[in-house]
Amino acid sequence: MAKKAKRAEFIRWMGPLLDALRSIGGKASPHECSDWIAEKFKLPSEVVEAKMKSGNERFHNQVQWARQYLIWEGLLDSTKRGIWTITAKGAKTHLDEEASRAIFLKWVAIFAEARQKKAAAISPKAAEPTDDTEAPEEAEEQELIDVLLSLPPDGFERLCKRLLHEYGLERLVVLGQSHDGGIDGRGVLRLNPFVGLKVMFQCKRIRGSVSRAQVGDFRNATMGRADKGIFLTTGTFSSDAQKEADREGVLPIELVDGERLVELFQGKELGVRQKQVFEIDHAFFDQFR
Repeated sequence: MAKKAKRAEFIRWMGPLLDALRSIGGKASPHECSDWIAEKFKLPSEVVEAKMKSGNERFHNQVQWARQYLIWEGLLDSTKRGIWTITAKGAKTHLDEEASRAIFLKWVAIFAEARQKKAAAISPKAAEPTDDTEAPEEAEEQELIDVLLSLPPDGFERLCKRLLHEYGLERLVVLGQSHDGGIDGRGVLRLNPFVGLKVMFQCKRIRGSVSRAQVGDFRNATMGRADKGIFLTTGTFSSDAQKEADREGVLPIELVDGERLVELFQGKELGVRQKQVFEIDHAFFDQFR
């Protein structure tokens, strides 16, 4: 019995995920939702930052699985990638753990029946994910992250330069082997024809988390030499690193983690191609069961 409870641990986040979206305003980024839940339940950093075998955050992956079941139930909308949106039905729905478990068991039964009927359009893996099973959206993101991790350090820096250029930075320079105080490159963000901000950036190609000290060291290297710093990583930022980046009275540091990095590449279709995929709307067919 204990093993089953562990396999369906994400069930407890279904209700809080709906609460999070209602509180935030109906739509939010994935990590905004996870952060809201973590803060609401005062989850310790060791739980929030615990890693799966793939290197991704276990807690955030659980929240993503909670989202997937809420989508199947028609409580969340999945039409816009990278943005989680509550539906009209979801806005009126409040779930305790018992109601969440009922939704989980319902869809486990639906998928089990579909497998028995050899319905190839429905993935068997979706029915009973374990703590180390990647959520569908997470798995797609991980594919791009794996490609970025396979690049040599200088290649990743040049790619980040290209990405920043796509989003409006000018006069970009990669510093190459000099790595001046942890700074990998610099550029200018043109606000209007008369005003530009000096920007310095650092690129870190890792699977783990960037620490508070690393963000602080990057800021120290840019102080007095830039108006803003951008820290890009294929990994994540610890909660202390995020606090350090947001500290008042010092040079602001923009943090771009792996999830946001993927969104930025997709936003400009840089190195990725959009393809049309038809996803089954299980909530639609549910009304005919």
